[in-house]
Amino acid sequence: MDVAGWLRELGLERYAAAFHENDITAAVLPGLTADDLKEVGVVSVGHRRRLLDAIAGLRGDTPIARAAPNDRGPTPAAERRQLSVMFCDLMGFTELSSRLDPEDLSGVVRGYQERVAMTVARFGGFIARYVGDGVLIYFGWPEAHEANAERAVRAALAVLDAIGQAPVRAEHLRVRIGIATGLVVVGEPIGSGDARQQTAIGETPNRAARLQGLAEPNGIMIDAATRRQIGELFVCHELGKIALKGLPDPVPVWQVSAEASIESRFEALHARTMTPLVGRDEEFELLLRRWRQASNGEGQLVLLAGEPGIGKSRLIAALAERLRGEPHEDLRYFCSPHHQDSALYPIVARWQHDLDFARGDTPRDRLRKLEIALIPAAASPDEVALIADLLSVPLDSRYPRLDFNPRRKKEKTFETLLRVLADRARRQPLLMLFEDAHWADASSIELLDSTVRRLSDLRILVIVSFRPEFQPPWVGLATTSLITLRRLSHRQAEQLAHRVLVERALPPDLLDRIVAQTDGVPLFIEELTKAVLERAEHRGSDAGILEVPATLQSSLIARLDRIPAAKQIAQIGAVIGREFAHPLLAAVTNMPGEQLADGIEMLVSSGLAFRHGVPPDAVYAFKHALVRDAAYSTLLRTQRQEFHGRIAKALEDHFPDLVDTQPELLAHHCTQAGLTE
Repeated sequence: MDVAGWLRELGLERYAAAFHENDITAAVLPGLTADDLKEVGVVSVGHRRRLLDAIAGLRGDTPIARAAPNDRGPTPAAERRQLSVMFCDLMGFTELSSRLDPEDLSGVVRGYQERVAMTVARFGGFIARYVGDGVLIYFGWPEAHEANAERAVRAALAVLDAIGQAPVRAEHLRVRIGIATGLVVVGEPIGSGDARQQTAIGETPNRAARLQGLAEPNGIMIDAATRRQIGELFVCHELGKIALKGLPDPVPVWQVSAEASIESRFEALHARTMTPLVGRDEEFELLLRRWRQASNGEGQLVLLAGEPGIGKSRLIAALAERLRGEPHEDLRYFCSPHHQDSALYPIVARWQHDLDFARGDTPRDRLRKLEIALIPAAASPDEVALIADLLSVPLDSRYPRLDFNPRRKKEKTFETLLRVLADRARRQPLLMLFEDAHWADASSIELLDSTVRRLSDLRILVIVSFRPEFQPPWVGLATTSLITLRRLSHRQAEQLAHRVLVERALPPDLLDRIVAQTDGVPLFIEELTKAVLERAEHRGSDAGILEVPATLQSSLIARLDRIPAAKQIAQIGAVIGREFAHPLLAAVTNMPGEQLADGIEMLVSSGLAFRHGVPPDAVYAFKHALVRDAAYSTLLRTQRQEFHGRIAKALEDHFPDLVDTQPELLAHHCTQAGLTE
């Protein structure tokens, strides 16, 4: 492949010389990262994004290659899933078809589809099918991710940018997008041969299609379920209740116009429902002590570790709220799963937020904002130029050209950022929050490390939050404290549930079930309690049914999807119960011994289940009751009945002693299978 020609097709031929000078051949191209592109000299974020999308196509990992509707490879079993469904429709197709030769029209449609496919792939979207000039996309299947609704909305905004960034075959295109979130049955192929499709069955895809029909040119419409799950992360305009064809009642509709400028991701997602801090008094007092030390000139680092939902962000929010009346400056950096390949993404995003960059700003506007912001630090022209380069802000003739090689430029940029940070700390104490470090890119961790190594005489408290899989390199430093958040006790969990209820009440036995089901994880307690209250308001008699809240479905099922070899074992184990013994599991799964052993080992090593004892006499237990419930919820009713029936037969045939001592166990599985004893 001719790399220069490839760049020319993308409209980026300006980088041909740089690619040649850095020996980027066709063989090297598929392995390039965002950091590589930046070192080559691709300073524009938009150009880097366009190149990364095209590189993804070269690797064959765009949805066109991996998610074609008529792919005849193995497909996942049918499941019940909470999906966010996007329907993207090309506007003006009839006019195009009347004006263009069919071959030219085909090229335009292909170009449009490729841009959509490559864009949604960045956010985990799955192309279910192409419907004429429309594209149907699933977020949450065949692999769930955390925050599928958020991913869908981010993908929709990115599609508008991708379609609007340049004409497709000389045609300026516009689209309309609808997004709906809800329960579907998905994964069972419908049709045969070339007509076979992976279609989600349920109201959700229809609602997405109807919402798309309401959208204005280059507009995005979402439903109430999507709106609830994205919080205040995006700028949304409520349009009231609108009647949609085929639905019995009018439904609330919102229009999304942009990503919101937020101070805190946690607060954006919990703006209306922030509950008081419960059970973290010791941890909170330690943070306050470290803040006092830092504000007196002894810089401190606090490492805040814990599993998802355990309350890391809530503890940080409580500290920020407590310090609101004190003279200091907050610097919040948020790592994102969508930008792990973008060098210094949290730092760039923070600067852009602080500088109030707006979509309509000219390059001159942005440079002026940067210059004004750097006046207090007395930044030199070289320093202004380095930060402008980091933020992809074009310079004018007043500034020197940066004649550094990539490595030296990086060093100089780090030096500049650290000097500006130290200058801020001299003027007033800084509370520097670096959240979700497990998603950080390598360059951000390198810059954070440089910051930590210079903390001792700076008025800065750095708090780094992360999940257990991240291994921080700063443990053991004199300025470092480690806080590992544990689950709440039974009493603390009850207290938190009561705080969620406020002035409302639930029967004591139902509250006890909520506490038992949520295993002391604050997020689980809050979301399950809210779900029960909402169900009580809308369904009355169904309020006592404890289902996994839609707000938790994606993150829980995502953990199962990451271990496909163990997923069926988890599902069958979930049918057995919170705990399941190895002999019974082996009798029900009918798997070869080695396959079963490998799957169980993967389930245990993933942290989703614990093992007590040694196979074949081991007993396993799901780490969280809600993980068990999530695994169970993915099964179709017919699958649940089949597994319950197999469990009942295995109990009768192989475990008569267990049946004698626990007859209610057999009765339960017989009832669920629709059998009579």
